Amino acid sequence: MTVRRAGATLALVLTLAACSTPEQPKAAPAPVPASVPVTAPFKGLRPTSVKIPKIGAESSLLAVAVKTDGSISVPSVHTPMQAAWYKLSPVPGDVGPAIVLGHVDGDKKPGIFYKLKDLAPGDEVDIDRSDGKKLKFVVDRVTQVPKDTFPRDAVYGNSDKPELRLITCGGAFDHAEHSYQDNIVVYANLANA
Repeated sequence: MTVRRAGATLALVLTLAACSTPEQPKAAPAPVPASVPVTAPFKGLRPTSVKIPKIGAESSLLAVAVKTDGSISVPSVHTPMQAAWYKLSPVPGDVGPAIVLGHVDGDKKPGIFYKLKDLAPGDEVDIDRSDGKKLKFVVDRVTQVPKDTFPRDAVYGNSDKPELRLITCGGAFDHAEHSYQDNIVVYANLANA
């Protein structure tokens, strides 16, 4: 629980960094030493891919963590079709909310989660893991929330069952800030427990 709660504290930056937002949380987490790679292959149990048939989204998953400045490392906007798993969240299929994020767009092209807002309750999300397990999650709800009222507890708080959160940007684009004003959050539950 402590690791998940620490991950939740850091995860606010995840939603902000995934959308190229310059904002930082008021209480920045302790930085990771510069020698720690933030997107190196993860040697432990991890998710390896995400597939969302309804919207035609399919990607391998990078394992990302915290950068030395306290923000969450995300895939480059130059590779907007690459999704990532926040490795301080649970592994999909384990108890708690596993976090997968992706860009809505990048380099003036649609991103991996460009159509995430089109998901609806009952839609499926497939996750493959490094141990060979193929997991199916079923969407419970989809929300669009302003970044300044992001529901951290609902998204990152502990749960008593395996859950999945998919996060990207949405809403209006603020040209002055070079960022979207909202986040799209998909909540899903493990179907084949």
